[in-house]
Amino acid sequence: MLSVCFVTAEGDRVMAQAEPGSRLLEVAQSAGMPLEGTCEGQMACSTCHVIVASDWFSRLPEASADEEDMLDLAAGVCRTSRLSCQIELTSEMDGLEVRIPGVSRDMQIR
Repeated sequence: MLSVCFVTAEGDRVMAQAEPGSRLLEVAQSAGMPLEGTCEGQMACSTCHVIVASDWFSRLPEASADEEDMLDLAAGVCRTSRLSCQIELTSEMDGLEVRIPGVSRDMQIR
């Protein structure tokens, strides 16, 4: 098991436990975080956008070009933004901290 810390838009810290191999999106949803994941991890939306703590960002595998393209559609994107559906947790990520953005945009709805 490993721990993940979610920081809500209001600044509350929510700790969650996860198994290695879990997707960050699933862990966040199980912890009650307001991440839609509208496309169910198919990288066709940006509703699972999170902001990774800067000290953790460089330790994660790099985002693919497709993920970077989807992040361009996310509201409140910053340098350490990632799609949580694309982060598969490993034991080396124990203690990972991510912030839930205060705004979201569902590009599926027009």
